[in-house]
Amino acid sequence: MSALLSRMLALAHKEALHMLRDRQVIYLAVGLPLVLVLLFGYAVSFDVGEVVIAAVDQDRSAASRRFLHSLDACESFRIARRLEDPAEIEPLFLAGEVKAAVVVPAGFSRGLARGEISPVQVVIDGADGTTARVVNAYASAFGQAQTLSLLPALEPPIDPRVRTWFNPNMESALFVVPGLVAVVLAILAVLLSALTVAREWERGSMEQLFATPVDRLSVVLGKVAPYVALGLLQFMLVLAAGAWLFDVPVRGDFGLLLVAVVLFLICVLGQGLLISMIAKSQQVAVQAAALSAILPSLLLSGFLFPISNMPLPLRALAQIVPARYLIVCLRGVLLQGRGLPELWPQLAGLAVLGVAIITATTRKFRRRLD
Repeated sequence: MSALLSRMLALAHKEALHMLRDRQVIYLAVGLPLVLVLLFGYAVSFDVGEVVIAAVDQDRSAASRRFLHSLDACESFRIARRLEDPAEIEPLFLAGEVKAAVVVPAGFSRGLARGEISPVQVVIDGADGTTARVVNAYASAFGQAQTLSLLPALEPPIDPRVRTWFNPNMESALFVVPGLVAVVLAILAVLLSALTVAREWERGSMEQLFATPVDRLSVVLGKVAPYVALGLLQFMLVLAAGAWLFDVPVRGDFGLLLVAVVLFLICVLGQGLLISMIAKSQQVAVQAAALSAILPSLLLSGFLFPISNMPLPLRALAQIVPARYLIVCLRGVLLQGRGLPELWPQLAGLAVLGVAIITATTRKFRRRLD
């Protein structure tokens, strides 16, 4: 055991020296995570603020003007265009000038005076499904508020008091940034490990390493260890940037999160090393690493879309994506304050994937030695 550890540390020291001498690796490892945090943190947002709408007042009464004034005065909507005909709505949608339109039909005030139902039409541009759902919710809430204001004596039988935990203001950044940590680590770790080892294949230094009396497991662990340390540095940089720029909290056990990150790095670094063993070319390794790291981490990890909403084949495929386990740990520890009793299945999943990937990589070394 001591011999294995000494050989692994010697190889890790050699790999660390090579890594530190390569300025491109340092720039990529330190600079790119911060750039991705800025891009994703500010660009990927599900928040819908003030919605720009158009209004068509076919009633032209004091009641319709009061209704539209109340609509324009609320925080959710801003009437940017006043139209004469509902036919003018579609050209505004096509031009992207407004996201919705409100049509107050003729007879609106007369219906209110008689105590009858006075319908108001809300037309929403459904090309952007996320915004359309939010606008629909805003419009329904505004309509209910206006109805209750017209019937002040009516007490609603149910008075819901909504309280949102963990993210009271429903900020997209608090949802995106923790998941972004896993995506950034996955992309960079796979790319760096695949690229640097493939470069050794092209230079012939890997064959020289195989000629030494060093066992395969020592080679694999020695290659992975320096990049685990580099990945932890990237993790701290991204987390610090998220806390500074987007006020991402840390409510749970930070030590537990570090354990999850180390297990995750072992998985993705082993994946990159396995790619380099198969490809043995920098160009092919980069393409394979990008394909196997970027798309699964973005689409099958729960970063942007819930895994539970995916078809069964994709849900099954998501079980072998390491980022899906780390994202649960990140959001659980950072936002919800979860601990080991809630997150042990995720840690177990990362451990199983790590063992499987390292085993596969070691066997690939055996084929080369034979």
